Amino acid sequence: MSTFFPERQIANAGLYADAYFERIAAATKTVSRDAIAAAGELLAERAGQGRMIFSCGNGGSAAISNHLVCDCMKGVRSNGWLKPKVNSLSSAVELITAIVNDIGSDEMFSFQLTSMATQGDVLIAISSSGASPNIVKALETAREMKMATIAMTGFSGGDAARLADVSLHVDAQNYGVIEDVHQSLMHILAQYLRHSHLTDPSLLGTLKF
Repeated sequence: MSTFFPERQIANAGLYADAYFERIAAATKTVSRDAIAAAGELLAERAGQGRMIFSCGNGGSAAISNHLVCDCMKGVRSNGWLKPKVNSLSSAVELITAIVNDIGSDEMFSFQLTSMATQGDVLIAISSSGASPNIVKALETAREMKMATIAMTGFSGGDAARLADVSLHVDAQNYGVIEDVHQSLMHILAQYLRHSHLTDPSLLGTLKF
């Protein structure tokens, strides 16, 4: 989708909502289903091996990163045997501010990875622009450590989309739309993990996530 949203004045919030929802629907269609499948299989494999899953993001993407911990850890364990180990690098404000103040903002996430991650773990990096220096640095560090990487991006995708093993790119030009699709992708991946590891498949269709 090449144009920024909204490209015209809209009379009221109800009509704005109609146009916005149309943009979200269109944006969801731009995300590669093969990439989503690859991300799901990667997370299922590594979680099953007991590997750590790390996530990170700035601003609204940080909120998605933190939400992922809840849905992947608590949600996936409901009525299933899989117990994912998940850590958001965006959650510890004390640590983050210390790193930014004493070392530099570019090291915000990569510094944490070098202390906590090991080869075979997974990093999910969330960035609408795909160009945030601390996100790019985290992906570069993860590659150096032989971790698997998934990037959720928007706009042009930036270096994050290029660096990641699996690129979940949303072709949209509005931060809200991109973040809404990223949030949906987070829910899809978390719910797929649970779906694929239910102890009693007969419960499908009867459980709330």
